[in-house]
Amino acid sequence: MNLPQPVAIASHCIHSSTRPAYVHLKVADLENQLIFYQNVLQLGLNWREGRNAGLGVAGRDLVRLTQISGGKRYRGVTGLYHFAILFPNRHELARAIARLFKAEWPNAPTDHVMTKTTYLADPEGNEIELYCESPEDGIFLFDEYGGFRAQWADGRPSNGREPLDLDALFSHLRPGDRIDVPAPPETRLGHFHLYVSSLAETRHFYHELLGFDDMGVGRGFRMGMVSAGGYHHHIGYNTWQGEGAPPPPPDALGLDYIAFTLPHPQAWEDFLARVGAAEIPFNQVDEGIMLVDPSQNAILFMPPETT
Repeated sequence: MNLPQPVAIASHCIHSSTRPAYVHLKVADLENQLIFYQNVLQLGLNWREGRNAGLGVAGRDLVRLTQISGGKRYRGVTGLYHFAILFPNRHELARAIARLFKAEWPNAPTDHVMTKTTYLADPEGNEIELYCESPEDGIFLFDEYGGFRAQWADGRPSNGREPLDLDALFSHLRPGDRIDVPAPPETRLGHFHLYVSSLAETRHFYHELLGFDDMGVGRGFRMGMVSAGGYHHHIGYNTWQGEGAPPPPPDALGLDYIAFTLPHPQAWEDFLARVGAAEIPFNQVDEGIMLVDPSQNAILFMPPETT
């Protein structure tokens, strides 16, 4: 089994078990969004306080929502391209996609070779990826020409964006399988993909300052990827909204911030030391520290749970 290798490993790595925790979205209609996330994606409602709510699995939030007044959607700005929910296997992804088809929810099943996925949007246009890992099928990466490509395990080339073979995927469903069941407890946030204003500045911030592995930059494709521990990507970033794209105004619907969790107290202390040494500005908040990247995308880093 071939796995992608980091293009560069930071001199002071963020801990390899650092993981995405949840995404926080600003929404116009909380009630309608809750219906979608509970009924279509089958996430559980973990809590609700006024105009705020958290949904996820096994009591862990994967999505947090805050309703704002007078919010608008803006084009040509930085922010969230999509967030990706990772299912533990093809069986559970098949169940999730079957649920989308039963609900007649538009989605785009896609084979990235190394992952099986589908893309959809929630009722307010926030883009979502649902996927599972399939590294036994092959690999995807950026090539020497700055493009994105994939290769099947038998050597066949791929553009990495082939239609997903739904018959093969649905063969993992067993007779009597229900699709109206909660997402399994192993489900988690797999990665985030951000619109940014500069590939170089973004790589410098996440790789050289914060210590994520550089998993490659495809300048021809106008996209890059970073991760903790050599995963294919925990953060994807692109300039598809244009080089120098401005941040969204405060009344923008969509991304509020993305959140990561450090795995243990020493990893947290090491990360704080790294942030201090790099002189990265941050705000102390109840859950951890809040940073902003060069494109003004906000990132919350949290210590491990102590309970």
